[in-house]
Amino acid sequence: MATMSALQSSFTSLSLSPSSSFLGQRLISPTSLSVASPVKPAENPCLVLAKLKRWERKECKPNSLPVLHKMHVKFGDTVKVISGRDKGKVGEVTKIFTHNSTVVIKDVNLKTKHMKSREEGEPGQIVKIEAPIHSSNVMLYSKEKEVVSRVGHKVLEDGQKVRYLIKTGEVIDTIEKWKQLKEAKDKETTQVAVAAS
Repeated sequence: MATMSALQSSFTSLSLSPSSSFLGQRLISPTSLSVASPVKPAENPCLVLAKLKRWERKECKPNSLPVLHKMHVKFGDTVKVISGRDKGKVGEVTKIFTHNSTVVIKDVNLKTKHMKSREEGEPGQIVKIEAPIHSSNVMLYSKEKEVVSRVGHKVLEDGQKVRYLIKTGEVIDTIEKWKQLKEAKDKETTQVAVAAS
């Protein structure tokens, strides 16, 4: 008890002048001391980074939605892989992920997945799934002339904006093609619904 009172008396007797102490005061940076020019707000605010996976961060808009990248391929396009393990393979685009510019191609970039059994008595499985490929590793492919090409954009006489292959001049976006793709997708969804029920 005596030591406590001695300690308190030593703290009260200790005089700390504001000039010699920095306790309880804000630190002032040397740049803030000069008032030559007022600070301007940033014209382009920094983009917020959103965490999509544990090991990667993606750019986001100020409203926290991911920045979507424009890609030269769309759903249903026939493409050829130009780099990587599956270089030279041709397939159709079945899925597109615009937040990281990847595409899934039918029967290309197959990965092995080990599935656990969901019910008792049901054995586990080893299945092959199509993994995404970055869109920069694929080019549009012409089945008729069997050649890869970059994509161009042009407006037809009726005012419709379409994509076409620069090397062959073949128009990719046609109304008939989109109708076929829509019918095929509707057919798949009905088959999945019938199988589930």
